[in-house]
Amino acid sequence: MFDLTERRLYLCTPIRSDLASFVEGAIAGGVDIVQLREKLADARAVLAAAAICRDVCAHYGVPFILNDRADLALDVGADGVHVGQDDAPVELCRRILGPTAIIGVSTHGESDLVGALADQPSYVSAGPVTETPTKPGRPGTGLDYAAQATVRSPVPVFVTGGVTPSSVPALAAAGVEHFVVVRYITDSDDPERAARELRDAIDTALARRSDAP
Repeated sequence: MFDLTERRLYLCTPIRSDLASFVEGAIAGGVDIVQLREKLADARAVLAAAAICRDVCAHYGVPFILNDRADLALDVGADGVHVGQDDAPVELCRRILGPTAIIGVSTHGESDLVGALADQPSYVSAGPVTETPTKPGRPGTGLDYAAQATVRSPVPVFVTGGVTPSSVPALAAAGVEHFVVVRYITDSDDPERAARELRDAIDTALARRSDAP
C-alpha cells in the first residue's frame, strides 16, 4: 500500500505512441504518481496502454492510477482509480478493487469536497484553479478553493489546473503540497526536463515555506 502524503507531483497523461519512454522520463524527472486519463479510446486500447503504464510504474515504485474505470483498473492490475463526480462511487470502487486500493475523487467546490470526504477516499483533487483545455467548459475555481480544500481535508489534496514552475510558489504559499500536471509535461519535447523543472519548483517552494518563521 502506497503512502500518498509525501507524493508531490502527479502526472495525468493520455494514450500516446511513446507512452513507455514518456512515462519513464517523467518519473526520472520527479513525477511520483501517474494516471492514465483517456476519454476517447475504447476499452481494449485503454487496457493496452494501461498495461504499459503499470509496468513502467511498478519498475520504479510509483503508483499507477486509471481514470474513471474501476473494472479496467482491476483487470490491468492498477494501483487504483480516479473518479469524477458523475462516476462510480468510492464504495463501489473499493468493492471492485479491494480495501487497499487508491481511490481518488475530483472536487470543484465546497459541496463536492464535503460529499467526497464523507466517502473516505484515499485522496481528492481540487480545481482546476485556472480554466484549462483538459477540462473543457469547467471554469477555474480560483486559488481560494484549493487553499480551503487543503486545510479541510484529512487526506492529501492534489491541486489541478495551470500547474507550472511559475505558478507553484503561489500555490505552495496558499498551503498546497500536492500538484497535478498535464500539459506542462505532455506538451514538452523533453518530459524528463519538464518534470524536473516542476519538481525543483515544488521542492524549493515547500522548503521555503517550512523555513519561514
